[in-house]
Amino acid sequence: MSRNFELMRNLGRNFEETSTPRPRPVIPNEQQRLRPAGTGTRFDLSQMAREETLRLVQRLFLQQSQKGPRAILFAGIEQGTGCSQICLLVAEILRSAVSGSICLVDANFRSPSLPRLLGTTNGYGLTNALLEDGPVQAFVRPLHIANAWLLSCGSLGPGSLNLLNSQRMKARFEELRTQFDYLLIDAPSLSRYADATALGRLTDGVVLVLEANSTRKETALNVMENLRAAQIQVLGAVLNKRTFPIPELLYRRL
Repeated sequence: MSRNFELMRNLGRNFEETSTPRPRPVIPNEQQRLRPAGTGTRFDLSQMAREETLRLVQRLFLQQSQKGPRAILFAGIEQGTGCSQICLLVAEILRSAVSGSICLVDANFRSPSLPRLLGTTNGYGLTNALLEDGPVQAFVRPLHIANAWLLSCGSLGPGSLNLLNSQRMKARFEELRTQFDYLLIDAPSLSRYADATALGRLTDGVVLVLEANSTRKETALNVMENLRAAQIQVLGAVLNKRTFPIPELLYRRL
């Protein structure tokens, strides 16, 4: 048994499947990509990573009941796992399968990436919403496809990190929940910072992003224990940058 398979199994991706057939979402093509109006950029993930993300969307959103997760945090075990790309791809696939509104939230105050991947700027967004008055709609921007929005990280300052644990952050997240059907939040790595743990308490759970042949089993299990201690649910995991396919039979056992 490979180290990567054993690690994924230990993360406990046990999802119940309903007996009602659900429509299968498609991996978006270039015309379906989320991007701010008038701009465009593309990011590259391997086909295997894209297929694994497709399975994640099916398990989390299409095989769950109406009480399934609606606000999900995406966090890498370590830096450089491609977490932001996975978060963005989930939004693209989800948009092809549901009619509800989607808001991407860049809460990575360490190294914001979503605006760059979407070909836009990061000058006005979440931090501004935490420091200024006004409805949260004033701080989000529409993306290329209808019912998809971006709340970028915003202007960063010396005290920006203190905002993560503030009551203002909690209030803004509650407001976002009332305005959008789905929140997909990009966060810093879990093994280096406590940011994602603070953010995870405001969501319905966390999706972990691991890097094949790089993420250590011990590191991932320590992260899992910390999340459990904080009473944060782990909804699933994506193994990125792997160079070999996992047979469908093994996927069912993960």
